[in-house]
Amino acid sequence: MASFHDEILSNKRKTYFLLFLFSAIVVGMGYVFGWYIGSPYLGMIIAFVIGVIYSLIVFNRGDSIILASSHAKPVTRESDPQLINIVEGLAIAAQIPMPKVYMIQEEALNAFATGKNPEHSYVVVTSGLRKKMSKLELEGVIAHELSHIKNYDIRVMMLVTVLLGIIVLLSDIIFRTFIWAPRRDNKGGGGAIFLVIGILLAILAPIVAQLIHLTVSRKREFLADATGAKLTRYPEGLASALEKIRDHHDVIVDTANKATAHLYIENPLKDKKSWLNNIFSTHPNINDRIKRLRAM
Repeated sequence: MASFHDEILSNKRKTYFLLFLFSAIVVGMGYVFGWYIGSPYLGMIIAFVIGVIYSLIVFNRGDSIILASSHAKPVTRESDPQLINIVEGLAIAAQIPMPKVYMIQEEALNAFATGKNPEHSYVVVTSGLRKKMSKLELEGVIAHELSHIKNYDIRVMMLVTVLLGIIVLLSDIIFRTFIWAPRRDNKGGGGAIFLVIGILLAILAPIVAQLIHLTVSRKREFLADATGAKLTRYPEGLASALEKIRDHHDVIVDTANKATAHLYIENPLKDKKSWLNNIFSTHPNINDRIKRLRAM
């Protein structure tokens, strides 16, 4: 199994690759939009400005937005000393700063980590998970989330969320422009072909971006399972916790959505899954995760 240092380096490489790939998609969409309004370079500038503004807002305030949208509330040592002690002890073992701890009042069993880096990070658990898990199971879940923090998964996934949001926003702008503002100076068949290409790009770019997002998200769950088990030295704790999560029927209804589903330890929208949705799942099969943990 790769070391924490190796995973951090790997995630830094992923960051550069994702920046390049998503930026290329954004530039391409900006060019198409600019061609349609009569100036490809102006379109690229508009796309760049939208990207910068959106990135600054989401990347700097993304964790606060996520916590607010999930209705998470701070947990103090006075309100839950055992949970704070577990997080504090595992953070020391992982050699990272103590993250802030939050709780969502939901009967569903779930948890996630978010933030920009280990110095500005948060661990969030649902009240249902806190009540249903034994101490060893809870340690397994917390170790999994701390692994996301230590490995800088939280930064990679925040970046992916920002870039995916930019692409979806630009796609919507392009699509609406093509539908509601047809170009009048379109002469010859070449313009029509370009128009078709632009519409296809507006439709397919978010799908391609989402598939890249899912590929990164699934892999990081396996890595966090493995490094979390290494941190506690007790893989069965997390395996047992995942079994309880799998078999529990309550789901998060009001505080999770498709934009935040990838953050959770297990898909919070699993009641909405179908054979088609499995292709677009943000998480690997939970039974495979349990099997891998018990094989350690």
